[in-house]
Amino acid sequence: MKPVLMIDFGSTNTKVTAVDMDSETLLGTAAAYTTVQTDVGEGLQEALKKLEEKTGKLDFTARYACSSAAGGLKMISSGLVPELTAEAARQAALGAGAKVLKVYSYELTEDDAEEIEALQPDIFLLTGGTDGGNNIIQNAQVLAECKADFPVILAGNRVAARTCEKILTEAGRQVIRCENVMPKFNELNIGPAQNQIRQVFLDRIIQAKGLSQASELISGIMMPTPAAVLAAMELLSRGTEREKGFGELVAADVGGATTDIYSMTDGAPDRAGTVLKGLPEPYAKRTVEGDIGMRYSAWGIADAVGIPALSRLSGLTEDRVETLLAEITTHTDSLPDTDEKKRLDQALASMAIKVGVTRHAGTVEKVYTPCGETYVQSGKDLSRVDKIILTGGSLIHNPPETARDIASYALYDLSEPGSLRPRNAEILIDTQYILSAMGLLSQYAPDTALKIMKKELTSYGTAK
Repeated sequence: MKPVLMIDFGSTNTKVTAVDMDSETLLGTAAAYTTVQTDVGEGLQEALKKLEEKTGKLDFTARYACSSAAGGLKMISSGLVPELTAEAARQAALGAGAKVLKVYSYELTEDDAEEIEALQPDIFLLTGGTDGGNNIIQNAQVLAECKADFPVILAGNRVAARTCEKILTEAGRQVIRCENVMPKFNELNIGPAQNQIRQVFLDRIIQAKGLSQASELISGIMMPTPAAVLAAMELLSRGTEREKGFGELVAADVGGATTDIYSMTDGAPDRAGTVLKGLPEPYAKRTVEGDIGMRYSAWGIADAVGIPALSRLSGLTEDRVETLLAEITTHTDSLPDTDEKKRLDQALASMAIKVGVTRHAGTVEKVYTPCGETYVQSGKDLSRVDKIILTGGSLIHNPPETARDIASYALYDLSEPGSLRPRNAEILIDTQYILSAMGLLSQYAPDTALKIMKKELTSYGTAK
């Protein structure tokens, strides 16, 4: 046996996954509350103790880890034009596994600087202008005067890059230069910025999140949890040279603090006579709803859909819904241990998925031109995607019929005809909570990671 351990320091729970590399099988999983208030190592040891009860004592040949503890990787980005460089910066940050606190457009102001200081980001991504186009020197000057301590990744107009770097370094700020996220009009180049974001995560954020002691146990990389899940989803979709993937898919990770949505498809228009609006969409796309979660952000779900909607879905009175929401957001480690809490959890998960997928999916609208009727699509067309992967405690710990009902809220709704959500799809549940683990493993043994996912993802049938 050649056991390898994957660790996910989540915002709510620390999850551990053991696999045998020789037989390419899952040995076991376990989880414990993430003790971020004290030392995350305590939660890790508790999770390992639970794992050992299932698997017996294992001598791991390697340990890999990812983290979204203490709010994950918090970023702010700025560009110039909202629909162009600012959007490119947002996509770069999200694809790197960050939680985007704010995206600024045009020139930064003193008020913006005060807001940035208050938000205390881990990293600032400074972009703007195509190469040789508009410059971002003014924005660099504003950032230089910010009192908050954060590194700046500089990925804008290369003509202005040296001047911006000089302004920021003379102010004592760490600057990491990389290629422009949009070197030419409507041409995305977000890979270099994403690589730098992950490197800064390794160099600085591990220390800031109290993970330094735990990181001594880790061999190889540590990465943001959403980046690990994105890697798993892309592997599951594309496959490898030796192992075929699933093709186009959508995934939803409903967590305690955020709801992350992933899509693996080019999302090109499916309807004849449709024109695309905005930037081209990446094949592997992630969005994060920082206001939508099952515990820390449960009120965000209520704000998005309304207490009456949660009341109708759960069968509870509006007053009871509000009482339970106050309880679970105060005690974020609470479990749905009563019938009422279970019903509310199901309603919250259903609405988290609906809101998350709706925001992630593109839209289409009919417009009239001098040449006649046409359609304009913004974002990705997910209507033909036929597989939805779901993970999160609210899905995993429910019977198949309940999980399938919750998952159905990811699908197209006649009441929102312009939304390009999937029309019908097979529902696969990550019942063992292994997606982030397989994303980590994919960096070293992609064939093994893909085979294990195919074995362990459980089909709950087709939702329509």
